[in-house]
Amino acid sequence: MRRTLYLKFILAYILFGIFGFIVVATFVSNMYLDRCESTKADTLYKEATAIANSYGQDLYNSETSIDSVYRQLAALSSYNGAQIWILNPSGRVVVKSSEEIDTGSEVVVQGFNPMEMAGKLYTVGTFYGSFDEDVLTVLAPIASSYRTSGYVVMHLPMSVIQDEANQLLNIAYIELAIILLLSLIILIFFTEIVYIPLRKITQATEQYAAGNMRYPLSVESEDEMGYLAASLNYMASEIANQEDDQKKFIANVSHDFRSPLTSIRGFLEAMLDGTIPPKMHEKYLQVVLNETERLTKLTNGLLTLNSLGTKGILLNRTDFDINELIRGVAATFEQTCRKRQITIELVLTGSQLYVNADADRIQQVLYNLVDNAVKFSKDGSSVRIETTERGSKIYVSVKDSGIGIPKKDQKQIFERFYKTDLSRGKDKKGTGLGLSIVKEILKAHDENINVVSTEGVGSEFIFTLKRSALNDEIED
Repeated sequence: MRRTLYLKFILAYILFGIFGFIVVATFVSNMYLDRCESTKADTLYKEATAIANSYGQDLYNSETSIDSVYRQLAALSSYNGAQIWILNPSGRVVVKSSEEIDTGSEVVVQGFNPMEMAGKLYTVGTFYGSFDEDVLTVLAPIASSYRTSGYVVMHLPMSVIQDEANQLLNIAYIELAIILLLSLIILIFFTEIVYIPLRKITQATEQYAAGNMRYPLSVESEDEMGYLAASLNYMASEIANQEDDQKKFIANVSHDFRSPLTSIRGFLEAMLDGTIPPKMHEKYLQVVLNETERLTKLTNGLLTLNSLGTKGILLNRTDFDINELIRGVAATFEQTCRKRQITIELVLTGSQLYVNADADRIQQVLYNLVDNAVKFSKDGSSVRIETTERGSKIYVSVKDSGIGIPKKDQKQIFERFYKTDLSRGKDKKGTGLGLSIVKEILKAHDENINVVSTEGVGSEFIFTLKRSALNDEIED
């Protein structure tokens, strides 16, 4: 925007005012003048016709005297401001309202030709040189004995008509000025409602482009401009959070990779320089192997999260027996549980319970949850896996009797690399990615997972799956 939009709007407003005055001064002025001319001509013609049909006919029919007609015309002239003449067809002036004609002398309008006004309501000019200024002239014939005996001619100075037109024009100027003042309200509203918020948004976007995602953007408005500002604010906040998560992610990855690499390097250097004697090599090579397995597990977990987090992940949805899948996962922990005297208790609904999901992904979810449950359970305790059918959903629960999760950590356990303080002592080989993978897989299925945990008592993870229609066929 670069602060040019407002200047353009101001320039448009000024140009509107200038062109408005130009239009009023030219087109509107001529329109008013033409209107006043035609209106006055129509009025004068009606008066001239009335005079011709009354005083004019009486005069030519010898029913009244010239002096009487003169006095009547003088009175009418003082009323309407126009000069009233009575002319013979030859152009000789019989009566003038402006002066009394000497009967001993003859006043003739040279070149008078009534045919020139045939088809015209009025003419504008000096009336054959009779006036020093332009006048508006109308002419009405006086009929006597079925022939034209003379003419009533009325003259009104154009300066009078121009003054009347100017008065109307002044009203037009005042109206234009009022319109311009009222349109200032639009400019003020544009400034407050559009320009100022838009300028704030522009400044904010410049800050965001420069990397300052914490720049505050405040636009107090309930319209589209306020919605735009709120959306930008939310976008910047999300980007800032993603940047923080990215920094945290990189720091966690660096830490989790550095620890095993440092351990591997330390043991190998100690074996090479003789610090660790050859008879102890097997023991420490096993430690090195465990660390490499940890790195492999960490790498695989990151790759899994990356694939799950990709938009548009494809799931191989099928109908399968979740009870059978649970039995299979539980069997893989048989050896580990026997060593620690941990029992896995299966409380399954029915012999078969079908769900619609990606079997391989759900197997990974169950494996991670059972692995955590066994890992954090006390020796000699039990892990309970239960399935429940409610409406169109199947609920799967994995419950342990372990160390539990502190309440303050329960909202963060699904974040990548997150480990509670209680788990750090027991989870020597953990990567902090297991629950993140669980969360992403269930999110891809549009399902939810919740945790109920009490510190020192144990934890229960409950997730949902879509019920399969095959269950109805089994029941039938």
